[in-house]
Amino acid sequence: QVQLVESGGGLVQAGGSLRLSCAASGRTFRWYYMGWFRQAPGKEREFVAAIGWSGGTTYYTDSVKGRFTISRDKIKNTVYLQMNSLNPVDTAVYYCAAKTSFLHVSDPAKYDYWGQGTQVTVSS
Repeated sequence: QVQLVESGGGLVQAGGSLRLSCAASGRTFRWYYMGWFRQAPGKEREFVAAIGWSGGTTYYTDSVKGRFTISRDKIKNTVYLQMNSLNPVDTAVYYCAAKTSFLHVSDPAKYDYWGQGTQVTVSS
């Protein structure tokens, strides 16, 4: 019944922008955070950004601060990741996730629901 669907990935040149979307459906009761993670080939899945269910608090990993913005549309029940000034090092599969616990917002092992992922490729 719970479903997360990502969209908006693609190929973009360095310095360009993309906006990822994550539409949530099903029972979202006790979802404390919605987050974005990414995984490049041969690397571990890493935290990118998260937003509280109310939309009032946000968190970012240091490498994307000032470039990425996470936001939420409460009416559409959708979370967005606006990515500006993209670099080739941002190339990865990006995943949307939902968390039902309060602590450890950046730990992927603490998230309970995941989308299928969307590929982001940044060319130089």
